Amino acid sequence: MKRAIYPGSFDPLTLGHMDIIVRSARIVDELVVGVLNNSAKNSLFSLEERVSMIKEMTADIPNLSVASFDGLLVDYMKEINATIIVRGLRAVTDFEYELQIAQTNHVENPDVETIFLTTSLQYSYLSSTIVKEFASYGGDISKFVPERFIDRIYQKYGHSRKTV
Repeated sequence: MKRAIYPGSFDPLTLGHMDIIVRSARIVDELVVGVLNNSAKNSLFSLEERVSMIKEMTADIPNLSVASFDGLLVDYMKEINATIIVRGLRAVTDFEYELQIAQTNHVENPDVETIFLTTSLQYSYLSSTIVKEFASYGGDISKFVPERFIDRIYQKYGHSRKTV
């Protein structure tokens, strides 16, 4: 059985993340969306909120589970018996960084392979950082995140959705 992990902070979950999740779940037998608990980062949403949001959006994908982890990804992969890492690439600049991480993970555990999925063109510019930047100023984030999370994101910044 091919078990893969799609790791990230998902703060917040974007439509680009969902694109990679849906596409990678079609490729592997089982996909774990691994939500990183990075205490060094100042997250918009708590770890529990991020896990819950992903579960909410992926409930209809039968071969998918969502879990949180901290520490080294390769160590967590041993715990869950996963051998594949899924990463999304938006641009060439992503590739350089992701290649370095993939090679390091493979050196640490030669059984670990990384597969890269290029993002769908409509999400090639999108990042959680961009979502947070727009939301912090009350900008329209409706093309960036699932509809059901828009109000939750605005609330974190003390804004409400603007009506046109």
